[in-house]
Amino acid sequence: MKLSASLRIAETFLNKRSSAMELQEFAKIAKRSGYSAVCMRASQLGIQTQLEEVREKKEILSTLGLAVSMVTGDFPIPENHDQKGPEALRNIDPYLDLAETLGCDLLRICMKSEDDIRWAQVAADAAKERHISIAHQCHTKSLFERVDDAIQVIKLVGRSNFGIIYEPANLELCGQDYGRRTIESLQPYIKNVYLQNQVLDVAGIDTIDTWARGGVAFNQIPMWQSGGVDFPLIIDVLNDIGYSGYVTVHQAFGGISGAEQAIVNSARYLRSIGEFE
Repeated sequence: MKLSASLRIAETFLNKRSSAMELQEFAKIAKRSGYSAVCMRASQLGIQTQLEEVREKKEILSTLGLAVSMVTGDFPIPENHDQKGPEALRNIDPYLDLAETLGCDLLRICMKSEDDIRWAQVAADAAKERHISIAHQCHTKSLFERVDDAIQVIKLVGRSNFGIIYEPANLELCGQDYGRRTIESLQPYIKNVYLQNQVLDVAGIDTIDTWARGGVAFNQIPMWQSGGVDFPLIIDVLNDIGYSGYVTVHQAFGGISGAEQAIVNSARYLRSIGEFE
């Protein structure tokens, strides 16, 4: 497996449109900490960014020896916007252009209704021509809230380059098992792994809406803090199924710790429980 750091680390939990750290600084810390790649977000580079700047930032990453593990090309996708989130599927070329310029072969998308399935097919076909895959995160208030529903959608899309970003915290929020049974059932479709930590708590500071369970309260905790998501189990099962792709630290650390501390300590913790290239 390979270790990736999402630019989400330098965002706050509620604000996905700005970053507390410049890409070059983030990348240097990630490289020193042993990451192989960064997961690109629109808070740094998106379809709104001029091509010249994208190329300049790509050169910075290449010089450091960092790949781009995945691209989230706009703000409505990570914001899970009901109307605007899926719009990328209907105009996928700018997103593919961005991924291609960054030398990345995986693009994150958003699906909110059954109407999005046919557009996902169109987008996947266009992506395949460029040797790019597209994937949807296990996410609240989406077609990928529940494991069985996610698998059904993947089968309906029916494209080999369309799959899922396995993410246990959102599955837990939706009352879904995220352990061995789930990972094994998703194994043929996993394109990326996102990790973030939390503790469900009825008196929690944060609340997120779900279709499955309504509002769910929880507390965010650092990746390396025990008592939350069972990361050792997850890493063990990923090893057992032969997963060799990226494991991405995908947690907003604004309000929990500084971004630099999060980058460094998350890598140190994950390397203590698994082997990464």
